Amino acid sequence: MSAGVVDRTDLIHAAQTGDAVAVERLLTVCQADARRYARRHCHASDVDDAVQESLLVITRKVRALKAAAAFSSWLFTVIRRECKRLEQMMFRHEPTAEDQIEQRLEQRSDATLRLDLAHALESLPAHYLEVVLLRDFEELTIAEIAQRLGEPAGAIKSRLHRARELVREYLLAGGD
Repeated sequence: MSAGVVDRTDLIHAAQTGDAVAVERLLTVCQADARRYARRHCHASDVDDAVQESLLVITRKVRALKAAAAFSSWLFTVIRRECKRLEQMMFRHEPTAEDQIEQRLEQRSDATLRLDLAHALESLPAHYLEVVLLRDFEELTIAEIAQRLGEPAGAIKSRLHRARELVREYLLAGGD
């Protein structure tokens, strides 16, 4: 593992504990990635606003992040969501299905979401649960999971994506 990855992981862990200096350094470290991602998903005029708002969300919610390995995915999700929000404001679109889903999930308490997530994970077929646990709990990379399971990285990515979709479907069904 490279020193940069270790440093970033250490920063994420420190930020999760409430270390204000670590949060500030983490935001500085991830700002270039955030900007690059926002350029791909936002209108050019919205990039700066999307990055700024996304970094504010990260600052407020980093303590709730459970796995440091999930940070990059979470950051990109927050940016993508902010880009959509800014686009909707620009074009005055009705809320998307994704927005409505998020609102429903946000209305649940943390304890309820944790319980629902545990049930969702228990409902997964073993081959899906395995990749979720290796990626999100053991914090292995896709390459490390592929090597451990003796399967191509593409198959692991696909299985992880499908597993997360199943968890999401379960959580949404449980919220009705």
